[in-house]
Amino acid sequence: MKINWFPGHMKKTMIEIREKLKNIDVVLYVLDSRAPISSINPSLSRLAQDKPILYIFNKVDMADEKRVKELAPNYRNAKSDFLILNSTGSSSSKIIKQKLLSLAKAKIEKAKSKGVRAVIRCIVVGVPNSGKSTLVNNLCGKAKAVTGNRAGVTKQTQWVAIGDNVEICDTPGTLYPNLEDQDVAKKLFFIGSIKDEVISDNLELAVELIKTLQVKYLENLIGRYGEDLSLDGIAKSRSFIISGGELDIDRAANAVVDDFRKGRLGRITLD
Repeated sequence: MKINWFPGHMKKTMIEIREKLKNIDVVLYVLDSRAPISSINPSLSRLAQDKPILYIFNKVDMADEKRVKELAPNYRNAKSDFLILNSTGSSSSKIIKQKLLSLAKAKIEKAKSKGVRAVIRCIVVGVPNSGKSTLVNNLCGKAKAVTGNRAGVTKQTQWVAIGDNVEICDTPGTLYPNLEDQDVAKKLFFIGSIKDEVISDNLELAVELIKTLQVKYLENLIGRYGEDLSLDGIAKSRSFIISGGELDIDRAANAVVDDFRKGRLGRITLD
């Protein structure tokens, strides 16, 4: 089974992002802290490589914060910086705006020398379901972007203003045309960046998630399901039974993925 998802609107979005970047001052690159390395889209990174980038390690409230703090400094360099946060937090918008203005310092000072106030134009990019639109709404202080806890909610780009000197362009989540690294593809599926409908065998993927979590988060699994971490064992522990007394293995597989996505297994980072 090969996991891949690159619908037509993503191809269109990549073309739009390429064009918009010509007039963008700072890129807000939103990463899901549950899989921040896997959240990097190489195609987006190549397009944005000449721009200052603010990497947002989002959803840290659901992630292994210690692991995220180990990874995040790798994303800081002469032109780029990072923030670790939950985009729904009330204080995050002020911190993000401060970082954006800091990364656009050269343009601001140049405009100031001419006696004018610079307007900083930013674009928000990232894989689906990383929390881009929620972040934009928080920055605006009101719901201007459509949000949802699933992949593919935002279908088109839109501009919004943050105060009188920052403009933000929200974009649909994008993956890359060919997900050659299937370990990355699996992690993107687990965090909800790939639509569930794309996957035909949820049993295999649930088993893969369990194997992944057993390495560093075994106690989390045992605390939720008990010692027997087979799908049969999980179905027994959760009393997932179908007619005739058979174990409902499909329901057990779906429950494992859903429990991870909703934080019932604790704070976890897959990368």
